[in-house]
Amino acid sequence: MAAANLRPEEGLGGGPRRGLWRRFCRCCCGRAASARPWDAELREAPARSGPQAPRPGQLVPRALLIGCPQDPVAHHTADFRAPVPVVRRGQPFALRLLLPRALRPDSDALCVELTLGPSPQVAKGTHVLIPLGERSATGWTAEEEGGGAEEGAGPDGGHALRLRVTAPPRAPIGRYRLRVRTRTEEGGEYAAPFEERNDVVVLFNPWCPDDDVYMEPTTDLNEYVLNESGLIFYGTEDQIVERSWNYGQFDTGVLEACLYILDRRGMPHSARGDPVMVSRVVSAMVNSLDDSGVLVGNWTGRYEGGTNPSAWAGSVEILRGYRRTGAPVRYGQCWVFAGVVTTVLRCLGLPTRTVTNYNSAHDTDVSLTTDIYLDESMKPMERLNTDSVWNFHVWNDCWMKRPDLPSGHDGWQVVDATPQETSSGLFCCGPCSVEAVKNGEVFLKYDTPFVFAEVNSDKVYWQRQPNGTFAVVHVEEGAIGRRISTLGPGAGARLDVTHLYKHPEGSPEERRAVSTATSHGSRGRRGAAPPSPSSPSSPSPPAAGAVSLRVGAGRAVAGAALELWVRARNGAAAPRTLRLRLAVAAVSYTGAAAAAFRSERHRRGILPGEEETISMSIPYAEYAPHVREALQLTAGGTVEESGEAVAKELRVRLHVPELSLTLLAPAVVGKEAPIQAVFQNPLPEALTGAVLRMEGAGISCPKALRLGSVGAGQTMRLLQAVVPLRAGRRRLVAALESPQLGPLYGHLPLDVAEGGGEGAAGKASGGGTGGNALTSERAGNEGGKRGVDALNVTKGGK
Repeated sequence: MAAANLRPEEGLGGGPRRGLWRRFCRCCCGRAASARPWDAELREAPARSGPQAPRPGQLVPRALLIGCPQDPVAHHTADFRAPVPVVRRGQPFALRLLLPRALRPDSDALCVELTLGPSPQVAKGTHVLIPLGERSATGWTAEEEGGGAEEGAGPDGGHALRLRVTAPPRAPIGRYRLRVRTRTEEGGEYAAPFEERNDVVVLFNPWCPDDDVYMEPTTDLNEYVLNESGLIFYGTEDQIVERSWNYGQFDTGVLEACLYILDRRGMPHSARGDPVMVSRVVSAMVNSLDDSGVLVGNWTGRYEGGTNPSAWAGSVEILRGYRRTGAPVRYGQCWVFAGVVTTVLRCLGLPTRTVTNYNSAHDTDVSLTTDIYLDESMKPMERLNTDSVWNFHVWNDCWMKRPDLPSGHDGWQVVDATPQETSSGLFCCGPCSVEAVKNGEVFLKYDTPFVFAEVNSDKVYWQRQPNGTFAVVHVEEGAIGRRISTLGPGAGARLDVTHLYKHPEGSPEERRAVSTATSHGSRGRRGAAPPSPSSPSSPSPPAAGAVSLRVGAGRAVAGAALELWVRARNGAAAPRTLRLRLAVAAVSYTGAAAAAFRSERHRRGILPGEEETISMSIPYAEYAPHVREALQLTAGGTVEESGEAVAKELRVRLHVPELSLTLLAPAVVGKEAPIQAVFQNPLPEALTGAVLRMEGAGISCPKALRLGSVGAGQTMRLLQAVVPLRAGRRRLVAALESPQLGPLYGHLPLDVAEGGGEGAAGKASGGGTGGNALTSERAGNEGGKRGVDALNVTKGGK
């Protein structure tokens, strides 16, 4: 009963338990105002309110100023374009209070009060009371700054009190309301109102050694927290391509959108100090399934009513749109989900990078193998092929301690917002320790079995036998999880991080990790039956055969003929006859294959030690409907003499030209800077419905521009105007999307000088600066001439 009468601040490390004793022994508690504890019960809702009418003798603050010029630099928050100060936990920030007179230490008291969320509680760390010179129940401090008070401050005189307030390194992040309470002997307590201008946003602090997201102070922090743009890798293992992405985590409206994401999920404010839980919520909320999150995933190839995922240039437009409407933005695919997650987590203070895994497996049955079923003629049985191998898949690594896991699992953690499989009933993935993945510790949370299979499962080919059973005909042990890539710090080049995810293929450590993982899978490495209509025969891999296949391609350029080849080598001592089936089909980057549009059968005799080459030439007219997808060559066959089965696959991505960007005049803050965009249509047909988008951190860009028809072989030059909003090194990112060709990407570094005014920037932000097509050149070969056609493009198109 006594405990029920204690005020929330009392009995929690904030001082002696005085509340109950005061009720019965007033003579012992007639102490000065400065010694009495502060009441933790809010006499008003933490919403905004007007000032209370002061009583005689009360100490009423005249002004409150949060932060000082040095704070944004010290807290690494100078680039934020936010309406209120932004600070990091575990590090002091300034608070300057203007009082009508100096504090009297023996009879006056002062308390800094902060609240977070709609129902703040002291015990939850969301209602904070910090008596001057003391520590709050949850570790906040407010100390008078050395050199302290300023007499005669302000136009009407008075006393300026300078304080340093520090949030503990595990404080919940978010936008806190802040006010000051004073108490005097003669007038009692005065509580200043909660005013929006006095709010402060507290973020994670990777520079603070006591914060769970602490990272050693190297160039990694500049890259993985402060860099506002980056590269995302895509393509195939043999054709790695990069594209620029604007993260824009410090741009106007982005911080508000990131905090809104946590609110929209209904994440308890008291749990927002835990980076494990915050990153897990972000993983769930960046996709729209379950909770109407940020992005709608779409892999159908039809994008009516939204934006083709390939057309996005960055995260800012997506996050602003979600915050503005509250409705999921259409549409995204894995690199878009990952780009947005990088923006959100960097904005909140977690070191984060965007990671691409080539030949990424999607294991649907937790078998930790990727199973491919073929019929008697080696034709893929798509009905049974529920597992898939993505050409590439993009997710995120974020850096944090993992106190919820055994020692040794701190550091990089996988977070994946692409909705593939559910986790605890939600479409989210992670955080999953990269070290756990490397060592096959799939029993550790979160979602380690799924991530392990993405990077280290075997690719197992099953062939249907005449009796209806299935037998293993080929096993590729090193095919999954190739050339795992991210942008390295400093140099701006691709960094291969495969060694962080897996031990060298075939090494004792790698085999031990696989054994550990598969012992916890749904079936053994070569054990139980696969999900098929009939049980397989013994799934032991066949002995190494005498005939081997290699597949390859010439330079694959969109618009030109595609040259493919298969080479069969006979390693036996006797001649062999190979019956071979070749099929070419379009395959999306997720591994979903369409019906073959070219199929050939060959029968070749091969002498001992010799090699036979079978070539295929596919003209543009034949693959034109699939120019946006990768093309997959599947070669499968049987050796007549031995019955040996052979199979091999090759995925080819068609090369497209880059989008070239050029700055035509100096870039100055607040002034329009002309940008020329140039691209050539490589196809022997016109491009229609093309759309150009631009984004850049600290740059006001025009609205999306719809272009007219771009003829076969034509080169188009466009003039766009952007307005830099911040000085320094900036990066402009552009994406041009067309239904016929697919995406073209470009980027342009800008060195922006100080100067200019707000007029030009306001104009650009309001309606967008227009774009003009200057010329379009027909890159024909008729007589060596280059014709020039003038094109009309709507200025400021959407």
